[in-house]
Amino acid sequence: MLEGLRVASQNWIGRTIMAVVMGVIVFSFAIWGVGDVFRGFTSQRIAKVGSGEVTVDQFRSTFQNDLRRIQQRLRRAVTAEEAHKAGMDLQILERLITDVALDQKARQLGLAASDETVQKLIAQEKAFQGPDGKFDAQRFKQIAADAGYTERSFVQDQKAVYLRKLLTDLVVSGLEPPKLMVEAIYRFRNESRSIDYFLLPTSAVGEAAVPGDEELKKYFSDHEQAFRAKEYRKITVLEVSPASVAKPAEVTDEDARKLYEDVKSKRYGAPEKREVRQLVFKSDSEAEAALARLKGGADIDALAAELKRNPKDVDLGFVEKRDFGDPKVGAAVFATAQPGLAEPVKTAFGTVISYVKKISPAIYSKTYDQVAPELKAEVAAQRAAPQVRKLRDAIEDQRTAGKTLAESAAAAGLQTRVVDAVDDTGHDKGGKPLDIPAGSDLLKAAFASDVGVDNDTVATRDGGYVWFEVNAVEPARQKTFEEVKGAVLETMRAEGAQKALTAKADEIVGKLKGGQPIDDAARALKLDVKRAANVRRAQNPEFPTNAIVQFFEVAPRGAGSVVVDGGRLIFYVKDETTPAFDPTSIESKTIAEQLKPALHNDLLEQYIGGLEKSLNVEINQKALEAAAGVGKEQ
Repeated sequence: MLEGLRVASQNWIGRTIMAVVMGVIVFSFAIWGVGDVFRGFTSQRIAKVGSGEVTVDQFRSTFQNDLRRIQQRLRRAVTAEEAHKAGMDLQILERLITDVALDQKARQLGLAASDETVQKLIAQEKAFQGPDGKFDAQRFKQIAADAGYTERSFVQDQKAVYLRKLLTDLVVSGLEPPKLMVEAIYRFRNESRSIDYFLLPTSAVGEAAVPGDEELKKYFSDHEQAFRAKEYRKITVLEVSPASVAKPAEVTDEDARKLYEDVKSKRYGAPEKREVRQLVFKSDSEAEAALARLKGGADIDALAAELKRNPKDVDLGFVEKRDFGDPKVGAAVFATAQPGLAEPVKTAFGTVISYVKKISPAIYSKTYDQVAPELKAEVAAQRAAPQVRKLRDAIEDQRTAGKTLAESAAAAGLQTRVVDAVDDTGHDKGGKPLDIPAGSDLLKAAFASDVGVDNDTVATRDGGYVWFEVNAVEPARQKTFEEVKGAVLETMRAEGAQKALTAKADEIVGKLKGGQPIDDAARALKLDVKRAANVRRAQNPEFPTNAIVQFFEVAPRGAGSVVVDGGRLIFYVKDETTPAFDPTSIESKTIAEQLKPALHNDLLEQYIGGLEKSLNVEINQKALEAAAGVGKEQ
């Protein structure tokens, strides 16, 4: 080919033709991609942020790491398409753009941190501390390696993280919720109303008229979609999980009781707490002198004031045994039978003298005997994990050899289960919910598969596995009028009764608004009026949520009605009470603290949005789709 080009270019006609051909080639390359050579390989850049950028490698690495964490949490594979539909790719890109923007602003403001400072901050992170509360270098290296970092690169990454946090902390520093906002929420929460009410039952309007066949057919024709038969699938399943393999009967009371002691405070009640005051002395002489004074009857709060100690460092409030950084101090505090001085403890920070002011005893809602069966099942499930893995390997070996699911199960000494008909919500044809292993995860996989397809296993939430086969598919279809005539009749009668009840309720409410006492309205219907005081916008066992909402939609000395189980609730709002706002109250301060995170987030969003706008962010959509694995082939 090269020789042919050389020969063709020997005369002026050949040279002219070659010039045209090469011009076309150069023009084509300029359009279809060679331009990237001159533009700095922009195909490797997903976003331009001022003088910085988000590269394809950065995005792909972060995307894969986040995807892996989600898969570990869900215990199943998650495709890139699923992640895209959930908006994960855009969230990651926005996070990376924000990081680049903040990094540039931090450099512009001259913010910096030395390696030594960052190393100290890392050493203070609890994630990198061992059981003794000290920095564990080996643990740090392992965590960094698991995240794909070297020790040096992790320190550099954390330096950027700390500078971003410093910058964002400066932005929201000193921001407090407006008093007007706190007051509005306080009044909304604490407004209460007194309600008189009675239930107007469905029976108050009598039996609804029975519609004729023509009416039934017309209703069916207008509401066909409400009477469709869903798609059903027949599936064979095999579950191997700790719950299915476990043998609770083999667990002794001793082992179950040990688990009960470990979890009872968290699951079944509240542990013992003690109100503690604490003084720390660096020298033994100071500690001995203070201890002598306390044993002589001195008040620890007065002594702390005399020593000019910060009250926040002295008053620990009500604490649990596990709240103490040094286990020896916690053991000493909780060793005293009565309030009073605890034994002093020498620690790395000095001698600790603790004084117990009050003791709040532990309260447990369930005894061991009440929860023994579930605890034994839990212990048995933990012990079954090795057997689950062994059975999984045995079944996979059989499946690899071409055996059916039933044959694989039999070879492992197990049995499959056949579900004759199930819809995508887990109900049978009669609308009864079925116990499906792995629940919605299995149903999603089964309805995405087909007859004869070799399917992947579905993970259970307790670390097990479910194999399945789709045996048959019964497609969704439109039911005939004859099939659903009874259901159409019941639906029409129910709607007719509800309309009649609503009309009657509106009539009664109109009379109440016109001045008729609610007692007279109820008496005419031979119904009893009930009264409720101090009803607030909060859960109330006496009323459903929709009724409480309506109570506050109606003005005081007004009436209304709302649908409830059994009919309609007719109510009259007698009065309302709103307590005076006290900005110094505990509730007001709590509201202010609850508002802070939302206000901080709003301010940061506006700040970062303005920062990104000033940096003129540009996004390469095609590069983003390709990096996330969702780009369409051209």
